[in-house]
Amino acid sequence: MNESLIQIFGLCAAIILPLWNIPLIVHIIKRRSSKDISLWWALGVWTCLIVMAPSGMISKDIVWKVFCIINLILFSGVVVTTLVYRKDR
Repeated sequence: MNESLIQIFGLCAAIILPLWNIPLIVHIIKRRSSKDISLWWALGVWTCLIVMAPSGMISKDIVWKVFCIINLILFSGVVVTTLVYRKDR
């Protein structure tokens, strides 16, 4: 398999993988509750994404850059939705 094909597959995966955050956001909104989502987990993952973001922004690797940007944006949506629909505040 040549390098450009590997890059294309990697780029597709980098775009598709973070899209799995959308069903999670929809699930929370439909239930009008984020009780089944651990707040510690959501904030922990989000913090790690924030810390990794600069690496993605300066990377010359397009797969890593795209993944970091899309994942940070969509997972930020998960965190915001989780906080908005938190009933035990």
